[in-house]
Amino acid sequence: MNIIITGASKGIGKAIAKAYAAEGEVLLLCARHEAALESTRAELQQLYPSCRVYVTTADLSVRSDTVAFANWCLQFGVPDILVNNAGWFLPGSVHDEADGNLEKMIDTNLYSAYHLTRALLPAMLQDKPLNGARHIFNICSIASLHAYPNGGAYSISKYALMGFSKNLREELKPMGIKVTSVYPGAVMTDSWGDYDNSEGRIMEAADIAAMILAAGKLSPQAVVEDIVMRPILGDL
Repeated sequence: MNIIITGASKGIGKAIAKAYAAEGEVLLLCARHEAALESTRAELQQLYPSCRVYVTTADLSVRSDTVAFANWCLQFGVPDILVNNAGWFLPGSVHDEADGNLEKMIDTNLYSAYHLTRALLPAMLQDKPLNGARHIFNICSIASLHAYPNGGAYSISKYALMGFSKNLREELKPMGIKVTSVYPGAVMTDSWGDYDNSEGRIMEAADIAAMILAAGKLSPQAVVEDIVMRPILGDL
């Protein structure tokens, strides 16, 4: 299968790529930073020689980059799984966050998924795929489900991504493409800096990847619409 993952050089995106690499799939990955992306490619190829990993840099907050990435992916054939993971977090409150925060968050967290999905769907709809073999995962957030202090524009953008994902699910029901919204709580990624997680207070990125992999293996007539994951002790 051809697996497209955005924001794949680190964190949740890299963990998802690793899970699919272990399955021997064809991975089409993008991220903004070439060095980190190439390091991920080399690591996955060394760990899982049977998989094929192709990478290209793209800033998906820029529509032209998003369209170019979609066209690059399509040269490898019809996408089977799309994971819209690219995202960015800027803390702040609506009343005092920096001008432009909302635009930055919307461009990265919403428009990247919207424009990439639109560019890939015509190919994914080829041959009327009524067997549920093709699947779109949108990595939303617990911030999509409820507001929290210092969430500001980030939470707004993630609410919007949830709306996009819900709408897409309804549209694609009769077309044989599954859509799953994923809502992770606190996950140990670079966003947490030097946070000491030795006591396991927050989740590992591999936890999210494992659930996505499992959801993609259900029978054609079943779909997991929502995956909500939190640390066992709850949100921080």
